[in-house]
Amino acid sequence: MHTIEEHISALDSMKKYPEKLYYKGNLDLLTRRKVSIIGSRKPNQYAQQMTHRLASELSRIGVCIVSGGAMGVDAIAHRGAGSDSTIAVLPCGVDLRYPAVNKSLLENIENSGLTISQFDPGFQATNWSFVVRNEVVVALGDVLIVTQADIDSGSMRSVEFALEMGKKIYVLPHRIGESEGTNRLLASGKAEAIYDIDTFVGKFGMVNSEIDKSDPFMLFCATRPTYEEAVVKFGDRVYEAELNGRIAVTNGVIGLL
Repeated sequence: MHTIEEHISALDSMKKYPEKLYYKGNLDLLTRRKVSIIGSRKPNQYAQQMTHRLASELSRIGVCIVSGGAMGVDAIAHRGAGSDSTIAVLPCGVDLRYPAVNKSLLENIENSGLTISQFDPGFQATNWSFVVRNEVVVALGDVLIVTQADIDSGSMRSVEFALEMGKKIYVLPHRIGESEGTNRLLASGKAEAIYDIDTFVGKFGMVNSEIDKSDPFMLFCATRPTYEEAVVKFGDRVYEAELNGRIAVTNGVIGLL
């Protein structure tokens, strides 16, 4: 394991930037466009299916999924994304795999994705460390998706972080009496419902495009950056891709072909 020396600008939205961040895995994932997905540890079948589909479809266009490595929605989000396109933020040291039921999942993420933690090696998860972990999960994502949550839940505490940070919050629409936390967010106008997954994913890139996840340039283009942003980051590679018909520029924004 190592410590992250580079400054992560996304974490500036936290109340206090972490004094230390330990990691295992691929730090390049921090440069990708990221979406945080959280929710109940005991999601219903609908939330399970939609969480997996959201994570899978976002990952397919190059978006990295951030979650907390817990049972339920977290684990489903990580699996839907694929271990090479996800970041697990841990409530314990990165040398531990907690919870034990997710041991193999976390091992896969260590090997091809990224696990990070504010806590020293050997630190065991405690009630307060989950709250600390949740703030990092929310801060890393460009937006927060809560697929199912009761009113008095850890997920709703994460929503409070998102509101304080000014993050856009999305939820799944649920029936009356189910996921009352997210239903209350909708009723109060603090969250927006995802009624169509393809439309939602389309906000982040070209839905119908399959990309090579090993190519940082194509991953970057999949997030629909401006032409200027791409040129600053990749220089002549942008011109070559445009000439070769791999990307198109519309109103100053890059899209995949």
